[in-house]
Amino acid sequence: MMLVQKASVLAALLTLSSGADAFSSSTSSTSNRALSTTTQLHAGHHSPSSNPKPGSVTTPNLIPPSKIDTSSIADLFDTRVYKTYGRYPITFVSGQGSTLTDENGREYLDFVSGIATCALGHNNPSLTDAVCNQMGKLHHVSNLYYTPGQGQLAAWLCENSCADKAFFCNSGAESNEAAIKLARKHASGRGITDPVIITAEQSFHGRTLATVTATAQPKYHKGFTYGGEMVRGFQYTPYNDLEALEKLVKEINVTPEEDAKAGRKRGVAAIMLEPLQGEGGIIPGNPEYFALARKLCDDNGALLMLDEVQVGMGRSGSLWGHEQLDVVPDVFTSAKALGGGVPIGAMMAKGEAAEVFGPGDHASTYGGNPLACAAGLAVAEYLSEHDILANVRARGCQLTRGLADITKRYPSVLGEVRGWGLLKGVVIKEDAGCTAAELVGDAMAEGLLLVAAGPSVVRFVPPLVVKKSEVAEALSRFEKAIAKRVSDSS
Repeated sequence: MMLVQKASVLAALLTLSSGADAFSSSTSSTSNRALSTTTQLHAGHHSPSSNPKPGSVTTPNLIPPSKIDTSSIADLFDTRVYKTYGRYPITFVSGQGSTLTDENGREYLDFVSGIATCALGHNNPSLTDAVCNQMGKLHHVSNLYYTPGQGQLAAWLCENSCADKAFFCNSGAESNEAAIKLARKHASGRGITDPVIITAEQSFHGRTLATVTATAQPKYHKGFTYGGEMVRGFQYTPYNDLEALEKLVKEINVTPEEDAKAGRKRGVAAIMLEPLQGEGGIIPGNPEYFALARKLCDDNGALLMLDEVQVGMGRSGSLWGHEQLDVVPDVFTSAKALGGGVPIGAMMAKGEAAEVFGPGDHASTYGGNPLACAAGLAVAEYLSEHDILANVRARGCQLTRGLADITKRYPSVLGEVRGWGLLKGVVIKEDAGCTAAELVGDAMAEGLLLVAAGPSVVRFVPPLVVKKSEVAEALSRFEKAIAKRVSDSS
């Protein structure tokens, strides 16, 4: 084993060495041109014949951030930031626990938590200390080397799940992208040339081209197609519809005659589902549906892949959402709460799926770096040592009961309350005279931050450390917002 490791290292060093030589020889003329350009740029400071000391030349037109006018953040966003979000006119400057404070000193109860991300709330001492301490040591190197925290976090994820191995990246979309690539490579190993991944209607899996294709919502596809198509190899089925899922699997596993003659083979590579649909309207999975998905994957050699980006890391009341459904996936993904607000994503796999990727098959520059893993380990430690899952279950029940009581008092506006743990949604009725987004705005006026999940569901996703008194206050503020909306419309 030692000889193999030494040989691998030697090969890597030789590759890097030859690559450096090739780079040097091929770019010498480019470097000379760049040097000439730099000399001209600084001609006003130094004569072309002078030889300034290293570090003595500055770029005359480089404006430091400290010189940029920040008197109006809204103006900076209007002129310099891509308008990919519809932002509320509010700027937060600090936070503590489940509370955020804006630039005017007003406090808000935060039941958005960075959209299910700030699991430990704001300014959690354990998370803050872990990140600060790691920054004082080493924040990034490369996956060319071992990072102790990455190994430790991978072990924690695997010890507390069905997984055998973990791959680290930076976001939920990236973790799902990794799962998609893994499914295709696994299918290729089974002789499938045309692999199909089944996802559910109203799902949400990310914003990269592949993950937004997996997201079976046409509104997210508009403007991103090629010849009217998104990335090929995805087909959609209604969520929780057992008959439709079984029928689609049978259809996909039949290769069209012309393709078969050309030596191609179509088949199901994976079924990719959210245990609870978040952006689709807070819709929990049906245990029977997921049991069928598991059986269909087993019968057809496909992978069951579960997107735990929003519902995972304790938000459901169990560490993983699929535990609520009593199903064991081959692959599942995580992000959001995994780093408590520090960007990190992970794809976990078990059994055969954990052996699919080899060196060079997939990678991430920042994935699993010391800083991100320090945050992930701090979150993991806090969840483990402070019985946070018990708090999620207790506060989740409190939230459900409180929302149900409010719906009884305002039946013309509010409908079903649904969800798990501290991922709850309340339906806004079609004839309520308002949208979920409008009610979110009303709640904000009362000092409560909420987020819509589609056009007709208001979502409650507070930090997992939220207190009983804070849930009670949030319910009170939400009811005030409803009462004012009803009073104004009558």
